[in-house]
Amino acid sequence: MQKMLEIASDTRSGKKPGRGNQTLAKRVREALLLLGGEAHRAMVIEQVARNLGHDVRQIPEDLQAALIHSFEENWRDERRRAAFGFHLPFGEGSHRWGVRPEAALLH
Repeated sequence: MQKMLEIASDTRSGKKPGRGNQTLAKRVREALLLLGGEAHRAMVIEQVARNLGHDVRQIPEDLQAALIHSFEENWRDERRRAAFGFHLPFGEGSHRWGVRPEAALLH
């Protein structure tokens, strides 16, 4: 839990995207694939929280914010968007997230 809060605070501190952001992006990608490749971001956040052992009725706000920030930051960067396969099926401003399974993950 403490590590996730550190990742969340690092993600929002204005630092360059680092391993914490990529770790969150990989978790978002895994959750999207489990959910069939596309889902509302609230479902994705719940899935990631569940995978991390959180009670989905009380997901920490820092975790929610960090996951949203991670998806948006990676989606906006063309290279990282291609690497993770992120897309917005209903366009910018939509809360429905998607992933293309054939994308090559960054290492």
